[in-house]
Amino acid sequence: MIMTWVAAAAASSSASASTSLITSLKFSSKSQRCSRSSCPGFHVLCRSGSFSASSSNSIGSHLKFSLHDALDSSGIQTSHAREAREGFCSQIEKLSDIERETSISINRYVDLGKTALYIAAEDDSLVSHSSVPLPVDAFIDRLDDLSMCFCSHYSSSFRWSPENFFNSLESYLYDKKGFRRSSVDYQLEPRALYLHSVLTHRSGSTAMLSLIYSEILKMLRLWGLLDFDVEIFVPHDLQSLPRGYHKHKSKESDRAHIMTSQALLVEMLRNLKDAFWPFQHDNTASLFLRAARAANCVARPNLNENSGFQIASAKAAQHRLERGVWTSVCFGDMRRALAACERLILLQTDAKELRDYSILLYHCGFFERSMEYLKLHQESESSSPQKPSLDSMSRLEEDATEKLKVRLNLIAMEEGWSRPSFSRNFLGNSSEPW
Repeated sequence: MIMTWVAAAAASSSASASTSLITSLKFSSKSQRCSRSSCPGFHVLCRSGSFSASSSNSIGSHLKFSLHDALDSSGIQTSHAREAREGFCSQIEKLSDIERETSISINRYVDLGKTALYIAAEDDSLVSHSSVPLPVDAFIDRLDDLSMCFCSHYSSSFRWSPENFFNSLESYLYDKKGFRRSSVDYQLEPRALYLHSVLTHRSGSTAMLSLIYSEILKMLRLWGLLDFDVEIFVPHDLQSLPRGYHKHKSKESDRAHIMTSQALLVEMLRNLKDAFWPFQHDNTASLFLRAARAANCVARPNLNENSGFQIASAKAAQHRLERGVWTSVCFGDMRRALAACERLILLQTDAKELRDYSILLYHCGFFERSMEYLKLHQESESSSPQKPSLDSMSRLEEDATEKLKVRLNLIAMEEGWSRPSFSRNFLGNSSEPW
C-alpha cells in the first residue's frame, strides 16, 4: 500500500527506504493516472476536422474546422496533429459545469497536464512536420518525477505545518529545480507557453507554473500525503510566482487569485493565440481589429498619431501577407493561431472566438467557411442575455464585423465560394521562411 511505503520513508533516512518509496510511487502514479474516471455533462467529438458538441449552452453542432483539412490538401500529413486534437477533446469532454469552475489544485477528472501536452503535441506537429509525434507520455513521466523527487528529498515536510510544507515545496520547485517566470515577451519566447518546453527549460508563463505546482499537489493528494485543503495563489502581476496556502486560512481577497480548470485552459490557449496572431502591429487594438484593419474593414488611423516604428511594422506585415509569407518570429504563425482558435471554440466559453476564427479564415481565402462562423457569432450574440458593451472598442468591432459580412456577401455574389488560390495557401510555409 502507498501509505505503508510513505510511513517507512518517513521513519527511515536510509537510501533503501527512499528507493522503495520512489519505486512504489512510480507504479502508483501510472496506475492512478490511468484509472481516473470521467465526468458526464459536456461531450465533444472530434472527427476529421469537425466536431459536434452538446451541452446546456451549446453554440452549434457539427461545426467543421479548416486547418487540418487545408494542410492535408497541401500535401502535409496531419495524422499526429489529429491524434493530438483527439487527445485534447478526450480530456475536455470531462468538463462538466461543476468541473469547469473547480480549482486546478483540487481538480480530479480532467488531466490538465496531459491536456496541455496534447496542445503542445498538435502545435509541434503543425510546425515541425515531423514523422515522430511529441512524446506526451515521456513528459507526463517527467512531470510525475517532480512529485516523486520532492517526496524522496522532503518526506519529513509532510509532518510539518502547512506553511512550512509550502515553504519546502516552493524552495524545491523554484530554488532547487530552478523554475521561474519568463521575463521575455511571449511572442519572442513561445516556448514559455508549452508545458514540455517549460519542463525542459524551467522558464514559463504564470499559467504553466501554476499548472506544474497544481500537478505536484494533485499527485501528493492521490498518494494520500496531504491531510489539509490546499489552494494556489496565482499572481496577476509580472514578477510574482504561484504560491500555495492553507485554504482554511484564506481571505476573501484570495478568491480573485484562484484559477479554475476552465480559466487555466482558456489562458493557455489565449496566450498562444496572442503570441501567434499574424497581425502583431498596433498592440493597442484587439486581435480582431488588427486583422480587420489588415482586411480594410476598419478605417485607417491618422498616420500623424502613429510612431515611425508602428507605421513601418504595419507596412512590413502587410508586405509579407501579400507575398503569402504568414509565419515568422515577429509576425506570428497562422497555423498555430488557427489551432488556438479552434480549440477555444471547442471549449465554448466566448462567442467572440467564432468571430476571431472567421476573420482568420477570411485572410486564408476560405470565404464560405468564414461566413458560416461569422453568422454563428452574430446568432450567438443576439441570443445572449447579456447586453452588448457600449465602449468605443466594442463599437469598432461591431462595425468591422458588419463590413466583413458585407465583403463576404459581395464575394459570394461576384465570384462564388471559390477555393483559395495557391498564392494565398500559406499553410505549407516554413515557420522561418527566410
